[in-house]
Amino acid sequence: MTDASGQTPVKRPGVLGRLRSWFLTGLLVTAPVLLTVYITWAAIELIDGQVASILPGFNQLVFASIPGAGLIIGLILITVIGAVAAGFFGRWIIKLGESILNRMPVVRTIYGASKQILETVISTQSDAFRDAVLVEYPRRGLWVIGFVTGGTRGEVAEHIDIEMVNVFIPTTPNPTSGFLLFCPRDEIIYLEMSVEDAVKLVVSGGIVHPPENGNGKGSKAKKGAAKGKKAAPKAGAKARAGGRTRAKTPATRRPAKKTSAKKTSAKKGATG
Repeated sequence: MTDASGQTPVKRPGVLGRLRSWFLTGLLVTAPVLLTVYITWAAIELIDGQVASILPGFNQLVFASIPGAGLIIGLILITVIGAVAAGFFGRWIIKLGESILNRMPVVRTIYGASKQILETVISTQSDAFRDAVLVEYPRRGLWVIGFVTGGTRGEVAEHIDIEMVNVFIPTTPNPTSGFLLFCPRDEIIYLEMSVEDAVKLVVSGGIVHPPENGNGKGSKAKKGAAKGKKAAPKAGAKARAGGRTRAKTPATRRPAKKTSAKKTSAKKGATG
């Protein structure tokens, strides 16, 4: 139906439509907050329970019933252990403990793998999980997000002539699982987005998008490239136009020389 002016009238939502819109808006506002509070509270209770089970007499303390007390005590204990381990006596104890663990068949495998992974991830000089990249996988035309965990070394690098990098491909929505790819360095695309934004994109299944092209850097580059492309045809057109005028100029001068030569020959014939 159209009115006298020929425009279709806009239907206003009814009471149920407004209630539905308000409910969805409130859900979008409160759901992330409630989920964050729930996860944080569950983590604090889990850590408090673990500390209470490890430390004897923790439940008898006055502040043991305060939420987060176990977390604070755990952080203090970890800091004290790190300070002790940095000294000579602490290093001697660590070597003694590692020598004992390395003699246990199953325990030494778990301890060695976990120690190597933590040292690689926590080390300030490590390049693990510093860059998010695009990898063309599992076939051409399909791309996945991966994280560079370092350069390919050891026996794998000896069997490959080109420079390779280790790329971890996470799964959605659980990024802790995934698989490892050895990719040529020149066949992966480094992204400007941070690792945190890439993880959000993977976990959300593509729903949560990071800021486009690293806060506008890529858009500026695209604009500059577009300007260059636009300027190139204009410069080419001017060059072609200049070439045409130059080509026309000699063509217009040559007939003038011929006519002058004819006039001089006609004058000589008349005088003769």
